[in-house]
Amino acid sequence: MIAKPKENLSPREKYINSLKFALYCVTHPLDGFWDLTHEKRGTMAAANTILFLTLLIRILKLRYTSFLFMDVYWEDLNIFLYLASILFPLSLWVVGNWGLTTLFDGKGKLGQVYMATCYAFTPYVLVQFPLMVFSNFVTSQEGEFYVTLSALSLVYCAILVIAAMGQIHEYSAGKNLIFTVATLFAMLVMIFILMIFFSMISQGVAYFISLAKEFMFRM
Repeated sequence: MIAKPKENLSPREKYINSLKFALYCVTHPLDGFWDLTHEKRGTMAAANTILFLTLLIRILKLRYTSFLFMDVYWEDLNIFLYLASILFPLSLWVVGNWGLTTLFDGKGKLGQVYMATCYAFTPYVLVQFPLMVFSNFVTSQEGEFYVTLSALSLVYCAILVIAAMGQIHEYSAGKNLIFTVATLFAMLVMIFILMIFFSMISQGVAYFISLAKEFMFRM
């Protein structure tokens, strides 16, 4: 059977192939992330799917992970803030990384940074879901296996993100490491600016509220 040329693939076939390509990126990060963007093997639809699965599994873990490994206080849980613990750092990373490309002569675009970062979350999806099920069949004495695998999946995701940025921006290993540190610093700067901005907004709102109360009192 003759395989279809890439340009003759339907949108559905292209989506499925790009989603399968995430497995290649996990096992061959350097070649995989190079082809992901330079050879256009990845798609935004697949990247969004991986991000959605990451968020979904993060929610499912709250409900189905054994209480031996995760205590959930539902009355204090804000699901939106819980999901924001992934989406907010992801947004800062993508914007900060792309914003520094001019300074570091990076080749990647904003969409490519986002796509590659989402593809790098694949180990989280592949490992955390079976671990969630596995947690209900082990004792606390056997829990080291669960904790170790869970930590390794997160570490490997971080390694894949760093490898992806090096391939997208065409950096050497040393320059990529410096660029990663600079991106983390840029994230801290953006957090600081956002804190100042929202502080000024809250103070401004509080001032106008007190002014309105004073006006109504005098009326």
